Amino acid sequence: MDPVSIATVTNVSAQVSNIPMLSGTNFKVWKETVEIVLGCMDLDLTLWSDQPTATPENPNEVKIEKWDRSNRMCLMIMKHSIPEAFWGFITESKSAKKFLEEIQ
Repeated sequence: MDPVSIATVTNVSAQVSNIPMLSGTNFKVWKETVEIVLGCMDLDLTLWSDQPTATPENPNEVKIEKWDRSNRMCLMIMKHSIPEAFWGFITESKSAKKFLEEIQ
């Protein structure tokens, strides 16, 4: 692994580690931190925009791929900072935006 990749992995890990574990009393702080971390990592697209759709005239392949990656990463990062005890109360969502609304 080259030095740039190692630095990037370390940076991602450090940023994700800065997200506090969600508890019953810290949702506002947790959400703010999640939004800041995802924004700094340029992964917050899915939180602010709806999933693009393809049409015969405009396949939107690049936009769809970028949105899908953002959504997957957001879901993984958010789930990482939620205790397993909460998982039973949250339905499995395919959208990070809906997942965040459900947690709220």
